[in-house]
Amino acid sequence: MVTSAPMRLSDLYQRFADLGARPIHRDVVIRAWLKGQPLDTGRRHQPTDDFLPKSVRAGLPQLSADLDALARVRSEHPGADGSSRLLVDIPDGQMVETVLLPRDGVCVSSQVGCAVACRFCMTGKSGLLRQVSSLEIVAQVVQARRRRSVKKVVFMGMGEPAHNLDNVLEAIDILGTLGGIGHKNLVFSTVGDRRVFERLPELRVKPALALSLHTTKADLREYLLPKAPKIAPDELLELGEAYARWVGYPIQLQWTLLKGVNDGQDEVDAIVSLVKGKYAVLNLIPFNAAEAEGMPGEAWQRPDDERTVEIVRELNHRGVLSRVRNSAGQDVAGGCGQLRARSVFFTAT
Repeated sequence: MVTSAPMRLSDLYQRFADLGARPIHRDVVIRAWLKGQPLDTGRRHQPTDDFLPKSVRAGLPQLSADLDALARVRSEHPGADGSSRLLVDIPDGQMVETVLLPRDGVCVSSQVGCAVACRFCMTGKSGLLRQVSSLEIVAQVVQARRRRSVKKVVFMGMGEPAHNLDNVLEAIDILGTLGGIGHKNLVFSTVGDRRVFERLPELRVKPALALSLHTTKADLREYLLPKAPKIAPDELLELGEAYARWVGYPIQLQWTLLKGVNDGQDEVDAIVSLVKGKYAVLNLIPFNAAEAEGMPGEAWQRPDDERTVEIVRELNHRGVLSRVRNSAGQDVAGGCGQLRARSVFFTAT
């Protein structure tokens, strides 16, 4: 069976060209879609019937159906923290997760599975199954906007964005232009890949950058992130900070707190030496230990809340801007990849 390639932005532009749309017509329709509105919404004070060519209007129903098929919500799992995790079907039957975050944010997935194989991440257990196209990424934002206001998009869901760079950057471009998302509210998260530091400065839309650091120790980081590029933490921070100072908003350092692994005083002291004085914010994320029942798991543990508070207080006192960022939707077993893994597991059994 031959499966057609996922639709990309260039394919969508060609669809409009085939319908006889000029760029101005195309952009009005795409803006409506990106807002979560019907494609025939038109412009302010001007009905679509008075603006779009007849051939374009005739093609909108099929185009709308094709765009809707890019991301269909299979199930929604509201969390007590105001978040909501969506299990989303994409056209070939694969599933990704999209998270509606408190305060008008959404976290999108860029891959089905992931090749980095972080030892504490459920997504990595399945390996990389396929890339998510630029429009499939954007369609996750559309689904979110049909449910609530979205002013921030973070690329921190399933997958490593740097391993799907062209599609992710294409999604960032359209969201930062026709999608109306502020540049610093588009957050590109990565374990660290030199291609990222080369490509991001070339973009017309300059996203914020988040680096998954997790430890100051190169050997421990290599163990925790076995297939990440071998870049030492100090060099990684240097590369990230250079970009952050260039665009004018701080780099976000992601640190999943693992009890007995990277929450000791030695790491706290090393963080101060590494990060103090840098244009950076440290996000401490206590490990989400919830996993689907019957799924194989690692022996990682979440630090006690008291220890997490101690670390944050000490780091801030010693000059490192730090904050706690719990993974959204932990009460619905919603750690990254867990909804998908649970669905696949129970479907198979």
